Amino acid sequence: MGSCVLSECGLRSLPSRRLPLPACRFSPNPCRVLPIPAPLGAQRVHPCRAVFFGPRSARDWRLKVSAPVRTAPVEEGEEGRTSSFSEEEGEFDPGMPPPFGLAEIRAAIPKHCWVKDPWRSMSYVVRDVAIVLGLAATAAYFNSWIVWPLYWAAQGTMFWALFVLGHDCGHGSFSSDAKLNSVAGHFLHSSILVPYHGWRISHRTHHQNHGHVENDESWHPLPEKIYNSLDSLTKIMRFSVPFPLLAYPIYLWKRSPGKEGSHFHPDSDLFLPNEKKDVLTSTACWTAMAAILAGLTCVMGPMWMLKLYFVPYVIFVMWLDFVTYMHHHGHEEKLPWYRGKEWSYLRGGLTTLDRDYGWINNIHHDIGTHVIHHLFPQIPHYNLMEATKAARPVLGKYYKEPKKSAPLPFHLLGDLMRSLRRDHFVSDHGDVVYYQTDPRLNPTLGSDN
Repeated sequence: MGSCVLSECGLRSLPSRRLPLPACRFSPNPCRVLPIPAPLGAQRVHPCRAVFFGPRSARDWRLKVSAPVRTAPVEEGEEGRTSSFSEEEGEFDPGMPPPFGLAEIRAAIPKHCWVKDPWRSMSYVVRDVAIVLGLAATAAYFNSWIVWPLYWAAQGTMFWALFVLGHDCGHGSFSSDAKLNSVAGHFLHSSILVPYHGWRISHRTHHQNHGHVENDESWHPLPEKIYNSLDSLTKIMRFSVPFPLLAYPIYLWKRSPGKEGSHFHPDSDLFLPNEKKDVLTSTACWTAMAAILAGLTCVMGPMWMLKLYFVPYVIFVMWLDFVTYMHHHGHEEKLPWYRGKEWSYLRGGLTTLDRDYGWINNIHHDIGTHVIHHLFPQIPHYNLMEATKAARPVLGKYYKEPKKSAPLPFHLLGDLMRSLRRDHFVSDHGDVVYYQTDPRLNPTLGSDN
């Protein structure tokens, strides 16, 4: 069988007679091949060879008949930009436009990875709820101060697992049934005091704008002007462990510095007018759960509720803030944030990070596979590992390999503390910017970190 070439026109057979091909790059105009002059003294190569396939028996045939076989056009504002990786210098700049598009990543992911199985999703809900109830019953039965700390750590982690399943409902990756997603999402999130629709909408904004300095919603960098306007106490609370790990409830009520509104109020600028009913519904469910907890506190006593629910809730909040932060910060190399035409959905999504959590990976539903989740949030969590493995050859150096974790991810605590000490604000000027350090907050680091 002859070889094939993948172009913007589709998958075509090459002529049997091998003809010399000029070096080329994809053009925004379909079917147009543009020559690229080779550097002086350099051997002439074919940058397009990555899209050639050899004999069928020797290749990994991932492009199924029903999968898209069209490369993405060059993103707006990226034409004429140099490559992000120079083989001569061995340097890689993660802030440069990638040489691939979303369509190429999508085509590399097996078709079955996109299939949503509501029965499988519900089985995880049943599993997690059973574990939560079993842990509570076991701790109450023994009622020992040897057991309680173990219970708090385990139950707080399970609360976090419930959140991740509700998170899938918010993305629509739980099932294709919007009503089922809404019912399951309200049950899961309200039980851990999260306003489902309020959070769902703001999290959608985060995904659609990740990597944009001004438009991102959560854990976005503070512009220098806003950072300098903060008082000393706010800076300490935001950049000193353990305070940032307790920020989530505050974020729900008043968002981040420089942004206004609340996840509970339907008139917040987070929401569109047609979303007011959804926000009111979720706020009512949250209020009902708060009333149930207040009633149980009166019946069982505050100490029992503190031990059974509220301490695990604090552990859950710490997990949520920790995982969310580590998926967007803390890499050993500085990662870019964008403004204006430099930002795109793809470039913003590629600045997210995968993390390995050891034994916790399965417990919290593989949310550590975050890059592909950010680019394609419709993929169910149980297919993220396979989708990531399939997409890695396309992502190349834009994929940051996570450090292998021990059974428990204590290695990430060092990354967290290092990031909080150095990642304080970004410049008010420039379309591609990196975090800077405030020497007044961390004088031992210096201003050049």
